[in-house]
Amino acid sequence: MSNTIDLEKAKELLSGFTGQAEQLLANPSTIEGLLQKVERRLKEIPKVGNAASRFPLMLSMIRAYVSKEYTEVSVKAIVTMLCASLYLVVGVDLIPDKTPLVGYADDLAVIAAALYFVEPELNAYSQWRENHQQGL
Repeated sequence: MSNTIDLEKAKELLSGFTGQAEQLLANPSTIEGLLQKVERRLKEIPKVGNAASRFPLMLSMIRAYVSKEYTEVSVKAIVTMLCASLYLVVGVDLIPDKTPLVGYADDLAVIAAALYFVEPELNAYSQWRENHQQGL
């Protein structure tokens, strides 16, 4: 098996969690528990590149969406972010995390793919959050 995961493979991995993500959205009270598990999981993943460092912003956007504080985001983007969150917490790794040097490659690929797919909405949320924190 190759130790690299391309965008199409990462998209396939994400889409495997669509049903579960949609169920979570139907019962938003369960989302916070997932997000807390993801935050703990992120502490284990090396901060390589932009992907892992922007994932907390994705989690923040999910929280803001669920609380109805920020709703200028498509349901598809929220589902994509929830799919990535589910993969990190309950997904079966394609590359075991204990594999030296490449063990987190699949996790990082899924995070990077999710970021790629929601980047415009994530940037809009980031700008909104910055303005909101400044009281604009």
